[in-house]
Parts: sequence; structure tokens; C-alpha cells
Amino acid sequence: MMTENRAIEYKSKLTDDFEREVVAFLNTHEGGCIYIGIGKDGRYVGVPDADHVQLVIKDRLKNNILPSCMGLFDVILEEYEGKDVVKLVVVGGLERPYYIRKYGMSEKGALIRVGSSAEPMSQAMIDKLYASRTRNSIGKIRSYFQDLRFEQLRIYYQEQDKPLNPQFRKTLELFTEDSQFNYAAYLLADDNNVSIKVAKYSGTDRVNLIENNEYGFCSIIKATKSVIDKIELENRTMSQITPRERIDTRLWNQIALREAIINAIVHNDYTREVPPKFEIFVDRIEITSYGSLIDGLDKEDFFAGISIPRNRELMRVYRDLELVEQLGSGIPRILQSYGRECFVFLNNFTRMVFPKSVTDSGLVDGLVDGLVDGLVDTQQKILGLVHANSKISKRVMADHIGVSTTTIDKHIQILRNRGILERVGSDRTGHWKINVVPEQ
Repeated sequence: MMTENRAIEYKSKLTDDFEREVVAFLNTHEGGCIYIGIGKDGRYVGVPDADHVQLVIKDRLKNNILPSCMGLFDVILEEYEGKDVVKLVVVGGLERPYYIRKYGMSEKGALIRVGSSAEPMSQAMIDKLYASRTRNSIGKIRSYFQDLRFEQLRIYYQEQDKPLNPQFRKTLELFTEDSQFNYAAYLLADDNNVSIKVAKYSGTDRVNLIENNEYGFCSIIKATKSVIDKIELENRTMSQITPRERIDTRLWNQIALREAIINAIVHNDYTREVPPKFEIFVDRIEITSYGSLIDGLDKEDFFAGISIPRNRELMRVYRDLELVEQLGSGIPRILQSYGRECFVFLNNFTRMVFPKSVTDSGLVDGLVDGLVDGLVDTQQKILGLVHANSKISKRVMADHIGVSTTTIDKHIQILRNRGILERVGSDRTGHWKINVVPEQ
């Protein structure tokens, strides 16, 4: 067990000054973890009634800290040496300074983490943070439309056995300070004008668009699930048959891809009304969200999994619906399968680029290995491209492989003569079909 430090605090039990530690973590960029049931010496003492303690924590943080920190913490039950320990994960907030309600925005109410302790902020620091507090957030922007319905949201909560009570609009912070629906409510409502698209291209660039799927104009939760389902359909399993075994490989890592989709939607900057977009190419998937790194968060912080939710109202709902497992876990999950190079930080956008995990020739290994012998590299690449897109043109094949259309014609004719490839329908509206059978 690690010792207490800037990011870790141990408490043998829930104390009266618990909010001090939480506020101190909220006011730092990196946040931190508080373990209840571990003594200062690192010994596990456990929590007698862990379920009750978790409920008390949520209630105290909801009512005793301002601005609202809902969506900025996660309460997790863990077990060490047979003893229950409650872990509170706190991420840094954008609306600093956070403070204890009963003490107000004062040196006694506003604290910050210094080393392994919570220290009072100076009044000068409080004033400086308050002057630069982020006000342009979806929780503060008034929705254009106020006649909003939330039946889709009700259904999703009901599916998780968490029925929404009559006060859910207030509980989920869907109102502005003047009791009008905010932009978070607009995104979560059954009807809105937010368009989330999944585009598919026949090549490696954006020239030949073959699909343009629209998943917007509904609750952003429903749109998220639709995008996940669509990408899952595209993420086919490729089978390689070897003399010893059959090896199944997905085009992209499922866990990383799902985390990336949710991350792009939850952390997108909607204040400019620019939604994220998802693009599928023959060799990769690109996911682009509006907004670069948040002020105060550099690349090293980002890759270390330090989380500052851009839209805490959405984050809270996504966690309620178990679309997000744990705060700050998304980026590390992606990095387990893809390196840092898959992230591209632009001035106003963040892009994730995931190459296919199977090469062009590997795409057809499972189709031809052990069944058809003697295919040259170009023929394997043609089959790989056809398998990825049955309507691909010869021109796109030539551009992708780096040969002339005459060469493509020659190899296609060889494949057709051997009965491996055939054309169904006309050259203009038809498609390719791969027939792999043992040759007689």
C-alpha cells in the first residue's frame, strides 16, 4: 500500500472534516483518492457498514460543497485483507474555487492540496480563481427550447433499476440558475437538433463517401448507444486458419474503441454547437471531438489518466447508466491497446486515429490460407479491400495498393478465372463477391 501523498489520503473512518479533503482535491488539476477504512499508518481497519457510508458520502458531498461537485467524484467499494474499504475518486473541477457551503468562499471554506494535507487558500488565490472561473459551460447555457421531454432518459434509468423520481430535473442539474432548462437538458432530451454522424469511405481519404449514417436529433444517450452499435458492426472478426489452430482477430480492440466513442461524446465542447464525428476508412477509424486540452491540463496529465470532465452534468448521467466505469479510466484503457501516437491534438479539436489491427493481406488470411494457394501479394490485397468494402471501385483499389488500374484488371481476371472473385450485377451498381472453396 502506498503512503499518503499529494494524490492519496487515508482515513480510518468517516470524519466530520471529510469535506475539507474533498474540496482540496477538487481545487487541484489532478484530483486524488480518499480511502476510508485505512489508517494513517497504512493498516487496513475496514468500514463496518460500507453501504451506509457510501450513501452518507454522496449525500454530504451533494449538500455541503459549492459549486456542485456532482459528476466529479466516484464512490467505489473495495476489499483488502477481507475488510471493506470505501474509495472516493475525486477529479479536479472547472468551477474553482470549490468551498464548504457553511464557511462560504473564505479561507476556512476553500482549501487546496499541498503535499499530503489540505491547506487553506489565501484570499488572493480565492479571488483570482473566482475571477477566471469557467462560466461558459453547458450547465449554465440556457436551452433554446424549454418544452423538453425525457422519456428516453427515463427508460435508460429504469433499465438500470434506477427509476427517476419527480425531482430528477433538479437532481441531475438540468436547470440554469434562473430555473430554465440548460444545454445539458437539451442534449439529454428526447428531441434536439444535435446531429451525430458516422461516415464511411471506400478509400483512405474523404473523397468517396459510401455511407453517411445519422444518429442525432434524440437523447444523446440513445445516440451514443447507436454509434457504439454501428461501430461494433464494422468491427468484424477476421479468422486466420493455420495448420494448428484458428485465430480470431477483431479489426479494432473492442474495449478501446468503446471508451474512445464515449470519451469523444462526453468530453466534446458543445458550447459552440459542434458535435463529435466518427469516420471509417478502409485502413482506420478516426474519431474527432471539438475542443482541445482543457486549460491547466497538459499532455502528460492527459496520458496519465488525470480527468477534468468538461461536461460534468453529462458525466454524472453516463456514470449513473454505467456507460462510464470509473472516472479517469478511459484514456488508460485506450493506451493499453494503442500508443500515444493515436491521439492528435489540434488547436480546436482532439482526434483519435485507430489503425486496423490486421494488414491488407492479413484481412484474407482466414479466407485463403489453407484453402487457395498461389495468390500473389496484389491479389491478396485486392481480396482484402473487397472484403472491407464489396462496392469498392477498381480506381480506389489501384490508388490504395499503388498500382495502375490495368494491373488491377489483370489480377482481378486471374481471381475470377480461378472462381475466387466474381462480380454480381453491373459495373456501376453491382458489387464484388468472394468465393473461397477448395480447388478441384
